[in-house]
Amino acid sequence: MSVLRMQGIEKQFSGVPALKSVSFEVKAGEVHALLGANGAGKSTLMKILTGAYQADGGTISIDGRQVSIQSPQDAKALGIQCVYQEVDTALIPYLSVAENILLDRLVQSKGAGLIRWQQLYAESEELLRGFGFSIPVRMTVEECSLSEKQLILIARATVQKAKFVIFDEPTAPLSTKECERLFQIIDQLKKAGVGIIYISHRLPEIFEICDRITIMRDGQHVITTETARTNMDEVIGHMLGKSFAEEFPKAHVPIGETLLEVTGAKGGKVRHADLSVREGEIVGVVGLVGAGKTELARLLFGADEAEAGEIRLKGAQLRICSPKDAVDAGIVLVPEERRKEGIFVEESVKNNLSVATIAKWSPLGFIRSGLEAGQAKELVQRLGVKTADISQLVGFLSGGNQQKVAIGKWLDTDASVFMFDEPTKGVDIGAKSDIYRLIGKLVEQRKGVLYFSCEFQEVIGIADRILVMFEGQIVKELDREQATQELIMYYASGGE
Repeated sequence: MSVLRMQGIEKQFSGVPALKSVSFEVKAGEVHALLGANGAGKSTLMKILTGAYQADGGTISIDGRQVSIQSPQDAKALGIQCVYQEVDTALIPYLSVAENILLDRLVQSKGAGLIRWQQLYAESEELLRGFGFSIPVRMTVEECSLSEKQLILIARATVQKAKFVIFDEPTAPLSTKECERLFQIIDQLKKAGVGIIYISHRLPEIFEICDRITIMRDGQHVITTETARTNMDEVIGHMLGKSFAEEFPKAHVPIGETLLEVTGAKGGKVRHADLSVREGEIVGVVGLVGAGKTELARLLFGADEAEAGEIRLKGAQLRICSPKDAVDAGIVLVPEERRKEGIFVEESVKNNLSVATIAKWSPLGFIRSGLEAGQAKELVQRLGVKTADISQLVGFLSGGNQQKVAIGKWLDTDASVFMFDEPTKGVDIGAKSDIYRLIGKLVEQRKGVLYFSCEFQEVIGIADRILVMFEGQIVKELDREQATQELIMYYASGGE
């Protein structure tokens, strides 16, 4: 049986240990979960395995033979593939679906003669059809939805005849049906003798599909166990180093006057939406993938053009034609695709946290760097961002810390309505709790919150009222006390 083994892996960044003698292995024909809370070191370990980083110490071996992985090309040559969480960094947007799936083959054949395009399209269509996918292979990737991009990455990894495949939060953008299809594909790979490393913060699916679990914490290996020999409470305890008794810390505050009132909102995928948010209130907007939640958030933020509708804030009618109009009025958005729209990955923590309030630190056009840095340090402490320094690039932070920065840049603005679109997607269980508490502090300050999510249990745990979307419309309103996952699913699936 083929075995990939990492032993005693060490890694430091600017003198700060990220991995401390970590060992991990995956066998052919198994699904091995790699779990850990915010900043545990999972991503760093996998980047070493895929050649993006080089380890400072330790060894990697396959079937007992030590190997050297100095680049992503080395990893691919050894049969190691990765389906990345951040899809836009792994795909070429202006190329077609077929070209992205068979990209390595196109690169290898460069200069070897004409490309047989019909054969390329036919092969891609056959591959997707075998997986049960239906994506037009001639369409460019930039025209694809987030879930379609994830499926393209999965198809690319499987076509490479990989021996080991890393799945990094693969179900985050997928619908329930698409998740089921993914699990079928993983099962096919497993039966074909492929070793699967599975990273996810959705613990129920870990117990559904994984054979073994390895847990990391603070850059160290904590435990490796068979999935059948543990349970969710034990896993959470190992991840956090403490019990996690309160999964959804809910702030109970008096509900005040109406802040935001939306009537007849329409545009793009949004066919009709009426909603309101009051002071100190969290309103959940839920639905299945494709229901129009993100599109509604973008419409209210001025990122997409509205065809009809009226928006009032504190009784005054607004004309929102751009995100600047929304921010100036006091409406802000933490978007679903944080790396693409919520943060500047190649800028520092300090610059990201001050970007929305830069006018405070730049009288007459000159930035008062000391005050800006002081604000950033205070926000880092308040948010619990794990970073070596405020000068660290945000792109090198973990997903949960990136999300905290995406939220943090709005905290010192004068905004009265905060919109969160899938704020815990790809975020570990500890960071989720931190985000819930941040939202709780906002409503304690009499802010209004719109919380867009497809995680039904999460919305039930945090929201005061719940609005259910189906095919671009808000079809049902539920109180927190009456809402159940089954009832939400009924209306989200078109029930009347």
